[in-house]
Amino acid sequence: MKQKVTAVFDIGKTNKKFFLFDKNFKEVHKEYIAFKEIVDEDGHPTENLQALQKWLKDVFNQILEAKEFEVTAINFSTYGASLVHIDENGNPVTPLYNYTKPLDKSMIDSFFNDYGPKEDFLKTTGCADLSMLNSGLQLYWIKKTKPHIFNKIKYSLHLPQYLSYIFTGIPLSEYTSIGCHTALWDYEKKDYHNWVYQEGIHKILPPIVSTETSINMNYNGNRIKIGVGIHDSSAALLPYVRSVKKKFVLISTGTWSIAFNPFTKNPISKNTNDKDAINYMRINGKPVKASRLFLGNEYKIQVEKLNKLYKVDEDYHRTVSFDFDTYFEIIQDFKYCFKWESIEDSDMPVQTHISYHKFEHAYHQLMTELVLLQIKCIKKAIGEDEITRLYVDGGFSDNDVYIKLLSHYFRDKKLRTTSSSLGSALGAAISISDTKLNSKFLKKNYALKKHVPFIISG
Repeated sequence: MKQKVTAVFDIGKTNKKFFLFDKNFKEVHKEYIAFKEIVDEDGHPTENLQALQKWLKDVFNQILEAKEFEVTAINFSTYGASLVHIDENGNPVTPLYNYTKPLDKSMIDSFFNDYGPKEDFLKTTGCADLSMLNSGLQLYWIKKTKPHIFNKIKYSLHLPQYLSYIFTGIPLSEYTSIGCHTALWDYEKKDYHNWVYQEGIHKILPPIVSTETSINMNYNGNRIKIGVGIHDSSAALLPYVRSVKKKFVLISTGTWSIAFNPFTKNPISKNTNDKDAINYMRINGKPVKASRLFLGNEYKIQVEKLNKLYKVDEDYHRTVSFDFDTYFEIIQDFKYCFKWESIEDSDMPVQTHISYHKFEHAYHQLMTELVLLQIKCIKKAIGEDEITRLYVDGGFSDNDVYIKLLSHYFRDKKLRTTSSSLGSALGAAISISDTKLNSKFLKKNYALKKHVPFIISG
């Protein structure tokens, strides 16, 4: 008898993954692939949409033909800030423009001239600043600079919804993609911003449905429930929201460390100059206040420098555990030592100055300074809300120094770490499932660990 499974395509900018989950959300099959980027008409690197589409169909068809699995549902989790513009035949009319593509300053000035003032606009839409990272601006840019292309667009779909469209042929929009710093959504009136209507952009945006929506279809002779797709950050948050009853902030760590507060009463940051205060949306359209820090990127840069300085192996930093005496020594006469390369901070010195004899000391200094930045980031996400629980997942969840310091500085909160490389894929599977999650879900599926602050005896 075939095993019933939910299939998920989890599409990152680098790795494309395919998972099968059983009824208990345990992974029973996975495949990975990476494609070489192609370039758009301006020579800027971009996703190879054709290769991605072919791989999706090939992998899924192979699974359907396999003897051991019966796919009952499929969903899609992908990175955000990316649109696929299709014509009346469902074919893309432009490349999948990369959100790192620069947007001409005159275009942004023109936009604010029409729809500013800037501060009010950013506050209303929950955006930090405007660029291609705000997918709505991409539509404005195409309309103004490529009107002949714009006129061919029947629908503009965010990437998760385009992947769903490949399988269903039904164009839809959903909240988590719209709410991911797109500059499309007015968080105060809970609808598209006025500019979207004034520019006629709403005519090419498909109907909005709940992220939990699924379409029952006969796909190649199989009855399958097909999801509408979900933005990966919102997907990673979902298992926590569904299984934890008390208010919390999730710190999702990696190249970026993003602190998510899904329980906020004040979603919009008052400081419109803060480029790291951003908004997301939950699957039901409720706002998620978020704050980001380029933690993993800066960590990598500084550790490489320390490796050279102390002539240690490139993986040596992974072996360093928290040492209280070393930390105590550092904080007795604490001074900031590191000049960051990818983070702006008013406390950093003009240049890096390290005088320690041992790598371990320098590493503890580095982690103390990074954790102090992380604390600011988390406090921004918490704002004035009463939050007593913190969850840390991703790459830094098993960094002993980081976790010990974080639990020390947040000793008034309960700190938990989780371990799941499946975060967003699992969230995508859960979003189209009728299964109710309970408080044991994280313990069972995410290797949940409690952390107690260290004690300083006086």
